[in-house]
Amino acid sequence: YTRTVVFTLRSYFVYRLQKLDEDGSSDEHHVKEKLKLVQDFLHVDAQDQLTSLEEKMKSSEISMEVYISKVKALLGKELPLENGVEQNGRANGFSNGSHDDETMGVQEEEEAVKSPTAAKGKGGRRSKSNSDTKKSPASSRVTRNSGKQPTIMSMFSRVQKRKSEDLNGEAVNGVSDVKNEDDIEESREEKRLKVEPDEKAAPEEIKTEVSKPVPDAKTPPPKCPDCRQYLDDSDLKFFQGDPDNALDEPEMLTDERLSLFDSNEDGFESYEELPQHKITNFSVYDKRGHLCPFDAGLIEKNVELYFSCVVKPIYDDNPCLDGGVPAKKLGPINAWWITGFDGGEKALIGFTTAFADYILMHPSEEYAPIFALMQEKIYMSKIVVEFLQKNPDATYEDLLNKIETTVPPAGLNFNCFTEDTLLRHAQFVVEQVESYDEAGDSDEQPIIVTPCMRDLIKLAGVTLGKRRAARRQAIRHPTKIEKDSKGPTKATTTTLVYQIFDTFFSDQIEQNDKDGGAKRQRCGVCEVCQSPDCGKCVACKDMIKFGGSGKSKQACKQRRCPNLAVKEAEDDETIEEEDVPVEKSKKVSHAKRKKQTQCKLSWIGEPIQTEGKKQYYKKVSVNDEVLEVGDCVSVSSEDPSIPLYLARIASLWEDNNGKMFHAHWFLRGIHTVLGESSDPLELVIVDECEDMLLNYVQGKVDVMYKAPSNNWFMEGGMDVEIKVIEDDGKSFFYQFWYDTEFARFETPPKTSPTDENMFKFCGSCVRTKEREEQEVPRVSEPLDQKDEDNKALYASAFFKGKQFKVGDGVYLPPEAFNFGVKPASPQKRSHRKEDVDEDLYPEYYRKSSDYIKGSNLDAPEPFRVARIKEIFCHRRSNNKPDNSEVKLRLYKFYRPENTHKGVKASYHTDINQLYWSDEEVTVSMTEVLGRCQVEYAEDLNESIQEYSSGGPDRFYFLEAYNAKSKSFEDPPNHARSAVHKGKGKGKGKGKGKGKVAAQETQDSNVDQQAPKVAKYRTLDVFSGCGGLSEGFHQAGISETLWAIEMWEPAAQAFRLNNPGTTVFTEDCNVLLKLVMSGEKTNSLGQKLPQKGDVEMLCGGPPCQGFSGMNRFNSRTYSKFKNSLVVSYLSYCDYYRPKFFLLENVRNFVSFKKSMVLKLTLRCLVRMGYQCTFGVLQAGQYGVAQTRRRAIILAAAPGEKLPHYPEPLHVFAPRACSLSVVVDERKYVSNVTRGNGGIYRTITVRDTMSDLPEIRNGAAALEISYNGEPQSWFQRQIRGTQYQPILKDHICKDMSALVEGRMRHIPLAPGSDWRDLPNLEVRLKDGTMTKKLRYTHSDKKNGRSSTGSLRGVCTCAEGKPCDPADRQFNTLIPWCLPHTGNRHNHWAGLYGRLEWDGFFSTTVTNPEPMGKQGRVLHPEQHRVVSVRECARSQGFPDTYRLFGNILDKHRQVGNAVPPPLSRAIGLEIKQCVLERMKEEQTSGNFIYPNLLVQIIDVE
Repeated sequence: YTRTVVFTLRSYFVYRLQKLDEDGSSDEHHVKEKLKLVQDFLHVDAQDQLTSLEEKMKSSEISMEVYISKVKALLGKELPLENGVEQNGRANGFSNGSHDDETMGVQEEEEAVKSPTAAKGKGGRRSKSNSDTKKSPASSRVTRNSGKQPTIMSMFSRVQKRKSEDLNGEAVNGVSDVKNEDDIEESREEKRLKVEPDEKAAPEEIKTEVSKPVPDAKTPPPKCPDCRQYLDDSDLKFFQGDPDNALDEPEMLTDERLSLFDSNEDGFESYEELPQHKITNFSVYDKRGHLCPFDAGLIEKNVELYFSCVVKPIYDDNPCLDGGVPAKKLGPINAWWITGFDGGEKALIGFTTAFADYILMHPSEEYAPIFALMQEKIYMSKIVVEFLQKNPDATYEDLLNKIETTVPPAGLNFNCFTEDTLLRHAQFVVEQVESYDEAGDSDEQPIIVTPCMRDLIKLAGVTLGKRRAARRQAIRHPTKIEKDSKGPTKATTTTLVYQIFDTFFSDQIEQNDKDGGAKRQRCGVCEVCQSPDCGKCVACKDMIKFGGSGKSKQACKQRRCPNLAVKEAEDDETIEEEDVPVEKSKKVSHAKRKKQTQCKLSWIGEPIQTEGKKQYYKKVSVNDEVLEVGDCVSVSSEDPSIPLYLARIASLWEDNNGKMFHAHWFLRGIHTVLGESSDPLELVIVDECEDMLLNYVQGKVDVMYKAPSNNWFMEGGMDVEIKVIEDDGKSFFYQFWYDTEFARFETPPKTSPTDENMFKFCGSCVRTKEREEQEVPRVSEPLDQKDEDNKALYASAFFKGKQFKVGDGVYLPPEAFNFGVKPASPQKRSHRKEDVDEDLYPEYYRKSSDYIKGSNLDAPEPFRVARIKEIFCHRRSNNKPDNSEVKLRLYKFYRPENTHKGVKASYHTDINQLYWSDEEVTVSMTEVLGRCQVEYAEDLNESIQEYSSGGPDRFYFLEAYNAKSKSFEDPPNHARSAVHKGKGKGKGKGKGKGKVAAQETQDSNVDQQAPKVAKYRTLDVFSGCGGLSEGFHQAGISETLWAIEMWEPAAQAFRLNNPGTTVFTEDCNVLLKLVMSGEKTNSLGQKLPQKGDVEMLCGGPPCQGFSGMNRFNSRTYSKFKNSLVVSYLSYCDYYRPKFFLLENVRNFVSFKKSMVLKLTLRCLVRMGYQCTFGVLQAGQYGVAQTRRRAIILAAAPGEKLPHYPEPLHVFAPRACSLSVVVDERKYVSNVTRGNGGIYRTITVRDTMSDLPEIRNGAAALEISYNGEPQSWFQRQIRGTQYQPILKDHICKDMSALVEGRMRHIPLAPGSDWRDLPNLEVRLKDGTMTKKLRYTHSDKKNGRSSTGSLRGVCTCAEGKPCDPADRQFNTLIPWCLPHTGNRHNHWAGLYGRLEWDGFFSTTVTNPEPMGKQGRVLHPEQHRVVSVRECARSQGFPDTYRLFGNILDKHRQVGNAVPPPLSRAIGLEIKQCVLERMKEEQTSGNFIYPNLLVQIIDVE
């Protein structure tokens, strides 16, 4: 066995001194023997005095009597004050020799304890701590007197009388402990201990609460002053006593059965090391006989713990009692330690007393439950460290999954791990992780900052830096942890992508590293920060103060602040889902402040055109440089730090203001969203222009249009030069038109001048005017009218690029009109109860807010739908129509919820079903939000389902509603006659830039000649189980022929649902490398897609490792350069698909001060892609879930860049904050309707009310539906199965305690852990829970109305946490009130979903105390099932999942909701249709060498 022995001398000294006292020897003999014992421990000056006295005696200057008395006096003065030496080879603690043996070795030898018997010169014994540390790579030990060592005097106190109080005689629960009568020296030592810096807690004093009058304070029950257990606790067990034949420790050690000692008077003195034995049937107890744990910090606080057992020889591995020696009251225990694992699974644990080391085997029956927790804790830390080492990106839920599915090794006294186990041992586990990190490489990311550990630290309220401050070190697992080789390999990149990410930005990163010098490295308050530099580690040796060079500037390895590391990682976490909605920003055009220059101006040639006072010219000479219309010029700024403005001359003229030109501005790349990542020579065209005096011109510049080449699609991966043109200071290029509001890079628009305005044409003016005209309604087709004198009627009108006719359906905002019936809308009533029994529900007071997460109470109403009866303008007094204000006379449509039946009516009806009404309303046309189609269902030529599936914006009605009689009737004839078949079935969205006339033609032919869109050949990278592809398939835009997914269960799920797809279950980097090297198949013989095969590329690359909010540094940047984002962009560059989609978490657009976003767009722009970015909320596209996702879209040259889909469903405004701030500028996606939607929100009831009831742990993979679908959503999601069978309606089997908690969560909306009663409850496994004890006053929350305390830990009083305060197996989880004050009261944990609300973001593993704790079914006592989660994501019930229950949850949680990708797919389809129509009208070849003419006209 590898082991480290801590050599503790105190009891040994006492034992020797007692012998000296008993032998009745003379003073002279007594003093000489005493000197031999302590001489080496005395101060140097004391030793000098002794030497001097000895010499005087030898030279007969003083007599022997005088010598003896002086030595006695010296020893009497010296011993109580003398500082002890370090007892162990190194400062005590969880000591582990494995990782700093080199630096510690020499010092340990110097500091190793000199044995007092060495002074005798006979059979001296040396400590083996220095030699054995090296031998034991896995040993660790906890000792008493953490930090400082005891004085010599304390070693000489009586054997069984040590300090009896808890540390520092601390007051417990306001009642001071009474000191035992002890030596003066002992009390002196206690005084010294009280001021030791390591022991932070000062003695508590009895305090009286000063607060407002409350009922009498309820005092908590008393605790044992030694073991800190509650004296009234049913679990408090007493040691049952020793057998009659049990021996005391010294007697036992000389027993012949242990065959180590002869029973001679020398005893164990003759042995060089402390003897080692094994013990079985052991119990550990305090001096009052309470059985207690030895790992709860009591030994470190000098509490005396003893143990009784049967002692066996070291070589006996059999834990039975045969052949052992019964022993009683061994100890007190001076240290406990762990020496690693015996071949892997079971940790070897040992005790050290003054006389021997003991290795533990089996506990006694009564002690077994306590010892099981110790084994559990050690094994738990082993699991956690190994799991996180292999899975650094794991979430808290993933860790729970690992723990709950790990079977404990045989022979340990527990049969499963639960979340409660993890939280119970969180402090110990985190300390082990800290120690593991401490031993790691300084540039490796520490495990402590992984998402999983951060959540555990927050939830359990762990104090960081405790162990390291005491210089303890970790359990190191001798079994070397292998890195998981299945992670992604080094990124395979195309040359272009590599150059952008590597060469181009290396300078910037270096600069950031230099600038980052002032970064804070410490929190300054934890124990680690406050401890000194160790002086031994590599970092310290490089410090100037330790004689190093000072170059590395690394913090001492022992002082790496865990709090700061965790805080930085926290700052990187996702923006809170629940954001307050932000108003859409108005477009602000920043005026350019320009500088005039002195220059010579003269026209060249005659005016070519005269208009009024303006004379237009073709050329002008500026400072002898000839400029003509179409040339580009630079203009200086007033601010010298701003680079030159650049513009194209659109026209030249002279008028009363002087010699003028019209400047059509370019924007430099740095002023786009790309910022500093842009090519310094790249410009973009923007729709900004102005008239200016020619004397502002600085000089001529060359601006080249870089058109995509004819062979662009096949040139992927071949670009080797990142530069487009050389920088001569006057040359620039552009590829795109840029929309400054939406950050869209698009192919420059084709706006051509006519012959007559050739020299005064400005594309920007034309497009700006066109947009302004579209914002103003214009009437057309006047109608003959007889009676209407004051109104001029029209058959149609144009608004926002759309034509509206009489009889068309229109959308209006909800405030445009009201209905004849006021439905009983759900009242916003407070869910808080006023009269709550605070003793029964002690945490209810935390529910101060009325806001319920996942509630739809704030969701807006969907748009009003109406039908146009008349389009008219009022006549002026001269009888001419006032065309400046176009009015509409409308028939109102009722939605089901607008009738007297209220919201319940909408639940069963289709979301696109309306009721006709003859109620009319007049509105201004400017209020119209869009056009839709509303048909009488009986008049349709197809089924309602077929009609409705033709796209959004299609409604139908079967009945009319009469608000006065509150009845439903057949619709009148005039409602039926207004059917326009084949009209208006298009998208009804204002996005065209074309002219109104062209728009009119387009509208009238929407459906007659809609060409069929061929499905694009698609490659789905990081496909998961296929949510993204599923939505694209539903939209009819793509056919996924290839998918790449490394995780086998998800890949299998993809195969099940897409049998025609080739699914590659390997690293995307390996595949790309194969393709780029010319391979046609992979190692399994699967055919690889070749260049030209892939028409659409979609995927969501994981971005762990660099996904922080702060700037890149060299480590995170190198991770980014090697990340899957870069690999994915290389796929795009190589295959050059027509459309590209990158999906990611909302914060993708914010990572590293948006640098990740900028570099991604920069790559796409350099490849020649039109591109844009936006954030979409899945809840607005038809799922009952909040899920914000960043979507980057790109389209190849020749294609149209899609817009983001308009929201279809209204959704909670708090979850719809979708703007993105980049470089202090706010961008919004292109949606024009804000948070509005054409349909009502989808609720949890819509999603899953039809599913049969199941119990916690239900595991039947296929069951019957037991009923018909209830809602529109359920009808859609079930699909058209012939014999419907419900698959995967299975839910996780939660532990008995968690199940008990779920059973006690009320069914009311907003219920969560704060509604739990504080009760003792019998659980399903037969065990009883305990009541949670409130033992401390809470500085923040005061006392309850009944005077009860509210704190569960000393930290509630503002002091450091006390491990002894932890409680377990309580219905109210102790950790939640412990840390609730600083974490928003943990609102939502153990939360129920609300029938009328929505899911929090569906996670990969539903856990009541996970990141999304609102995972309980609204009525059943269980977490949500796999099928319920799949429905919350919008997966059809027929969609297959693969693997075990947790695999299935993970597949669902990681997916893109198909309804979201379907909406995006329909937008892409619309773009393809528009492009095809344009080609039909213009006769163009599909991919012409675009826009060569732009060079002349733009």
